[in-house]
Amino acid sequence: MPLLVEGQRVRLPQSAGDLVRAHPCLEERARLLRGQSVQPVGPQGLLYVQQRELAVTSPKDGSISILGSDDATTCHIVVLRHTGNGATCLTHCDGTDTKAEVPLIMNSIKSIPSQSQSGRLEVHLVGGFSDDRQLSRKLTHQLLSEFDKQEDDIHLVTLCVTELNDREENENHFPIIYGIAVNIQTAEIYRASFPDRGPEEELRAARALAGGPNLSTSPLAEPPHFVEHIRSTLMFLKKYPSPTNTLFPGNKALLYRKNEDGLWEKIPSPGS
Repeated sequence: MPLLVEGQRVRLPQSAGDLVRAHPCLEERARLLRGQSVQPVGPQGLLYVQQRELAVTSPKDGSISILGSDDATTCHIVVLRHTGNGATCLTHCDGTDTKAEVPLIMNSIKSIPSQSQSGRLEVHLVGGFSDDRQLSRKLTHQLLSEFDKQEDDIHLVTLCVTELNDREENENHFPIIYGIAVNIQTAEIYRASFPDRGPEEELRAARALAGGPNLSTSPLAEPPHFVEHIRSTLMFLKKYPSPTNTLFPGNKALLYRKNEDGLWEKIPSPGS
């Protein structure tokens, strides 16, 4: 019984709306999450996840205490957590290859050693809206279907996606929630924004931009800073047309770590 809600097997395919109506606990959790105010998250202890990135950690990590991501329009932010050892994975999925991404999420959690045999896997899905092209609806179905195919039991705890995360203004649709954070110690998931997005933001954004054909899947629904973000990323690509040679000389990685103040600092690559 891979994908469960309150111990019951999820019946697929069905829309997010039908799913929460069949399981009122999901509807209530989505309502409570939508009703929160947005909390700005500072850089101390934060690991920010951009589109097509994945991060995993556990409460034993003395450097990272919060995982977070935002700017999700048709994208979905996925949090998978094991309640036994607290291992937590957060990823920002855009539907590029959901079939491959879900096993990566599962394997990342299993890579964290656990001394406890107890606990369960819990998944939280947030993002998307009622977009004209129905890209959000497609991604919701892909994620639910792929988690349902996994061998492990996975408990669906939060479902605030597509029509459950939609608001209408002047006949245009927008997401209600663009970003979330998860507290690694407490497992709290809350609405969040991120003034600081960690090291090499433009380089990481350029990687995602270069890997897809579109600047935006939903231009009208993008947050206010989207245009400036794309402009700075394109300027970065113009400045570094061959990043392999200019930014990674000798094919050496760019390495960062959190210092004692919880902030990122660059460290030399081995052999530098």
